[in-house]
Amino acid sequence: MMGSSSQFPVLSSQKGRTGTFLRWLKFNAVGGVGVGVQLAALAIFRSWLKLDYLLATALAVEIAVVHNFFWHERFTWKDRPSARPMQSLIRLVKFNASNGAVSIVGNLVLMRLLVGALKLNYIVSNCVAIVVCSMVNFLLGDRFVFEAAD
Repeated sequence: MMGSSSQFPVLSSQKGRTGTFLRWLKFNAVGGVGVGVQLAALAIFRSWLKLDYLLATALAVEIAVVHNFFWHERFTWKDRPSARPMQSLIRLVKFNASNGAVSIVGNLVLMRLLVGALKLNYIVSNCVAIVVCSMVNFLLGDRFVFEAAD
């Protein structure tokens, strides 16, 4: 076929970049809602329940990670559906182990630095931590958790 993108690697590459960019936009939309979930949970745990800021951060991040997984599976990577329910459970474990670990460890380290050492506001510091961790999490989601079938 004359216009086939497989004959024109540049066109195929551009289509791939466009798809990745659109997926990245979806990832950020879900992540934006997840930020709201995380900040609300952090405020509840810290301000209302008076938990230590590091424990409050870890709990808030985990709530956001689980929230984001379900939306990513149904929205961001809906073109890569689970073949069976067990695959979805495996993805949840992989997502929690990868994105969750990056988010929790990254958030805790950055919160310890920004709030504990530099005495910055915990909400502002948490926003900084979220942004820093999000780029790594997109790559992990796309290449490890919701990997495309070969």
